[in-house]
Amino acid sequence: MKTLVLNASYEPLGVIATRRAIMLVLSGKASTIAQSGAQLHSRSLVLDAPSVVLLNQFIKVPHRRIPLTRKSALERYGHVCAYCGKYGDTLDHVIPRARGGTHTWDNVVVACFRCNNVKSDRLLSELGWKLPFELKEPHLNMASLISMRWNDPNWEEFTEPWRRHELQLAG
Repeated sequence: MKTLVLNASYEPLGVIATRRAIMLVLSGKASTIAQSGAQLHSRSLVLDAPSVVLLNQFIKVPHRRIPLTRKSALERYGHVCAYCGKYGDTLDHVIPRARGGTHTWDNVVVACFRCNNVKSDRLLSELGWKLPFELKEPHLNMASLISMRWNDPNWEEFTEPWRRHELQLAG
């Protein structure tokens, strides 16, 4: 069984084994805020298994970078061409690498085959094109990661607000 761990700010930190979560609760480092309904038995104790625990002290989490790969870019932009809005499955450098552009999140978009070929190694201004959004490096949101890997409906009320917050930052 797995247990969702929340920081003292209610930000999702990760998922741990339920036995580890019980040890955190028994040692006073965390509090149970949702139970799974299951029970764990020892020789002398019967404990309700926590589904979600809240750490009693805030833990500073370092900013984690998402590496720019073809897969991560296609997932981030949902296979939608930045130029025409149709299905896209190629990456395009807004400022072409041939003109000094870098392979970074603030210079790479998804493009359809046609738009990528039309643009070639030209700048958007040369074609009269504009991007419909500002390019930014994405943030690794633990709530999104948790809901993708472990789809537990009991955790939604704790992960969903953080996922919405991440969408606002990316938008």
